[in-house]
Amino acid sequence: MSIRVVLVDDHPIVLQGLEHLFARQPDIEVAACCSTVQEGLAAARTRPDILLLDLRMPDGGGLSLLDTIAAEKIDTKTVVLTAAISDDEMSQALQKGAAGLVLKESSPDQLLECVRRVHAGERWLDPEAMSRVVGAAASAPAAPDTRAASLTAREREVIRMIAAGLRNRDIGERLSISENTVKVHLHNIYEKLGVEGRMELLLLAQELKIV
Repeated sequence: MSIRVVLVDDHPIVLQGLEHLFARQPDIEVAACCSTVQEGLAAARTRPDILLLDLRMPDGGGLSLLDTIAAEKIDTKTVVLTAAISDDEMSQALQKGAAGLVLKESSPDQLLECVRRVHAGERWLDPEAMSRVVGAAASAPAAPDTRAASLTAREREVIRMIAAGLRNRDIGERLSISENTVKVHLHNIYEKLGVEGRMELLLLAQELKIV
């Protein structure tokens, strides 16, 4: 079945461009194009697979829409697509449930990859956005926490490679281990830290000063 996507952006040219991009994909269907937060909320209530929204809208911010989606327990995954975003807005969007974040200057292929991976249950951050998150964490004061104590040196190494944007196959090649072994390490890391995916792992690893 196709991935049903709702687009929310107040710029007609952007909406049209996104609609044309997704229309060329055999596995993606544009369910609605919305130019206001209220239209976006109404469309979100139809429970599309992905809600792709801009944070800055004339009738209210995308962050408020994320709040409403969470409060109403609307079963849809959200991806933020924005031209500019502060570190604080980025942090808030992720905390409010955004599963993906893409900057408008990114390539169409990156946006498509984000939508497909979020639909598959992953979290996805634009590489530049991820670098900013890691950089901000590097200058933040350390927070005492005991959860990292159980991690092995190899598991910490895997986490640092994930923070650098490497995929499982690349990590395996760097460490001279199989991709399946990398998956085992990831499973153990998730269990020890109580996280469910790479994005959650990255945010916690920054908090624990692992990266």
